[in-house]
Amino acid sequence: MTSPQVHLREITDANRAAVCAVRVHPGQRQFVDSVVESLDEAAATPEAEPWYRAIYAGDEPVGFVMLSWNVPPGRPGILGPYYLWRLLVDRRHQGRGIGRAALTQVIDLVRADGGTELLTSYQPGYGEPWPFYRGFGFVRTGDLDDGEIVLRLDLSGAVRHR
Repeated sequence: MTSPQVHLREITDANRAAVCAVRVHPGQRQFVDSVVESLDEAAATPEAEPWYRAIYAGDEPVGFVMLSWNVPPGRPGILGPYYLWRLLVDRRHQGRGIGRAALTQVIDLVRADGGTELLTSYQPGYGEPWPFYRGFGFVRTGDLDDGEIVLRLDLSGAVRHR
């Protein structure tokens, strides 16, 4: 099945409730916080330079992505300068390439902003997202962040084909 047209859209008062209704499968909740929890965390952590968008397929919100965006060096406890903090796709829309399309757009945006690497992390366990990230070329750094395995994607080289 081909993925629908996917694009990132700002979260506004007009779409906030629909975006906050996005839910992952119950078995995935151990790996990713909800949109509401993510927005609360972004508001509570302005030093992380949170940047977030709704993921849309056509006119429907189907996911959420949040990064630390171009964080200046020296901020304790903040990974970056570009750190993929959240990526989630609604349970009803998984398996259609939406997460892959959204992450591809994020990578392109980070690269266009001058980023040379993108970091992320994940909680290990059954059903973990490591295979998804490995498919993009992320590698383990050997570091842990609050019990999560930190990954790095080198953006300085040639564009990878996915």
